[in-house]
Amino acid sequence: MADQPVEFLLQAMQFMVALFIFVVGAGVLYVAVLYIIDRTQTEQTIRRNYPVLGRFRYAFEHMGEFFRQYFFAMDREELPFNRADRSWCYRAAKGVDSTVAFGSTRPLNQTGEVIFVNCPFPTLAEDSVPASAVTIGTHCEKPYTTSSLFNISGMSFGAISKPAVLALSQGAKAAGCWMNTGEGGLSPHHLSGGADIVYQIGTAKYGVRTEDGALSDEKLQQVAAHEQVKMFEIKMSQGAKPGKGGILPGGKVTAEIAKIRGIKEGTDSISPNGHTDIRNVTDLLDMINHVRKVTGKPVGFKAVIGAWGYLDTMFAEILRRGPESAPDFITIDSADGGTGAAPAPLMDYMGMTIKESLPLVVDKLNEYGLRDRVKVITSGKLVTPAGVAWALSMGADFITSARGFMFALGCIQALQCNKNTCPTGITTHNKNLQKGLDPTNKAIRVAAYQKTMTKEVGILAHSCGVPEPRQLKRFHARVVMEKGLSTPLDELHPPVATNHQLVQKITLEQSGK
Repeated sequence: MADQPVEFLLQAMQFMVALFIFVVGAGVLYVAVLYIIDRTQTEQTIRRNYPVLGRFRYAFEHMGEFFRQYFFAMDREELPFNRADRSWCYRAAKGVDSTVAFGSTRPLNQTGEVIFVNCPFPTLAEDSVPASAVTIGTHCEKPYTTSSLFNISGMSFGAISKPAVLALSQGAKAAGCWMNTGEGGLSPHHLSGGADIVYQIGTAKYGVRTEDGALSDEKLQQVAAHEQVKMFEIKMSQGAKPGKGGILPGGKVTAEIAKIRGIKEGTDSISPNGHTDIRNVTDLLDMINHVRKVTGKPVGFKAVIGAWGYLDTMFAEILRRGPESAPDFITIDSADGGTGAAPAPLMDYMGMTIKESLPLVVDKLNEYGLRDRVKVITSGKLVTPAGVAWALSMGADFITSARGFMFALGCIQALQCNKNTCPTGITTHNKNLQKGLDPTNKAIRVAAYQKTMTKEVGILAHSCGVPEPRQLKRFHARVVMEKGLSTPLDELHPPVATNHQLVQKITLEQSGK
């Protein structure tokens, strides 16, 4: 009898040990199954690159909705892009419901905030029309006509990975928008999806350079021979690093990238801070016309606006030469634009933001009577419908975005772009990290983001009483001033009419020579 309690205790201990082994075994099996599921799925990059562990990110993100007021930043406090804007981009890319509940978290009384003016008689669905088509390069042999409002800005192959380029190319084709190559040259991955392409010529002239770095007409013609290449963009400067060339660390210069760019593998790819053959307005116009003559396609230039007196000089010179000498487009980049790597002083302190520079350039083109001849493309943190609609109201013909489409690819704003350690596989050439980015799946998200953007910009336009977004004008929006009251944009930036006396004076001066 005395042995029974001992025997019972031993049996209980054996049961507990067996139960423990079973639970541990089941737990290990469960984790193993999750690992296999995460490693093989293609929907979420973080889970694929970091199986099991990546799942905690989504749990913590969900908990942040309830605890952020105590421990985390609020929806609109993070930089460079706050949680609210990123969340909209993610939802748009996934094609899920983009409505919000209860009320907006956006403050409506902060200086600089834009408010659109709703019309008492908004455009009905049956009266709305698609965005109108715009032709770029009316004086070219092969002008480019497109109705796409929102397009993919320059991101070089090298700065972003092969899977990212493939996804953007396929997504751009599906959405009917163009993609810009960035200054890293044209790769087969850009062409693979069949999208329209804008070829960017940077200061190092990657992809169209001779051995000593000069512009090669032969290589220009080879690039132009691709039917998909619709335009050429000469990059004078970039918003995140005005006055500084592109920087691609040697660790990201693979053999393939080196071949495309025409440089040595494994060495830092640092572009000059300016074009050695473009030192003034005359040189710039000469280069634009030379590239246009060689390629037969529209040519423009990209710049962040700082000192702007050269615009008067350039536009006056165009009037002297004739409208056919003008750039077919100007891409205005904002001082708060993004990049993979740039010196902090330039990124933080140099150049004008798009809120100042866009109306300035549009008004200067109007003053010199060149607005119809020169199309305006703008970029710089315009990743939501409100930003795009504002740019259209201010006079832009097209908007481009890089970081918005990076969010569509799955970017989590980890700020690792310059370190080859991007956890989402977008800005890294680490094969293990690239595995998480499935081009086919992400292409669907790229297209969905672009289409949702176009749709919701249309919603804003219809609320303002116009049938399509390109009819938005400055009087359709207001901006909040210092005391929390708003002022119409057309009062803050009165539209400028053509100065016919100025145009006539310059024209007469030229004819008298």
